[in-house]
Amino acid sequence: MSEDVKLSHSAALILRTIDCGYFYGFDIMDVTGLPSGTVYPALRRLERDGLITAKWEDDATAIAEQRPVRRYYRMTRAGKQSMVRLVEKYPLLEKLTPAKRGK
Repeated sequence: MSEDVKLSHSAALILRTIDCGYFYGFDIMDVTGLPSGTVYPALRRLERDGLITAKWEDDATAIAEQRPVRRYYRMTRAGKQSMVRLVEKYPLLEKLTPAKRGK
């Protein structure tokens, strides 16, 4: 990511949420309280800007769990570097998301 990429507060919160281990859209919406009309466009912008990558899960997993297929998001190296700068710039950001969860 270049230094000139600007992130909204919502996008920064979403990136932080992914950093904490919440990897798909509904999970991110539950944790942040943001609506889908905010989360999904922000995820597309974060992916476009190279801060996250996305991958659809295997259909069989979703079928076995009787739910729609999920698109999982992961931070890239550039996203992790950006997260470090964001937390330095906005220290409250660390307090706005839950503790990291394993996956």
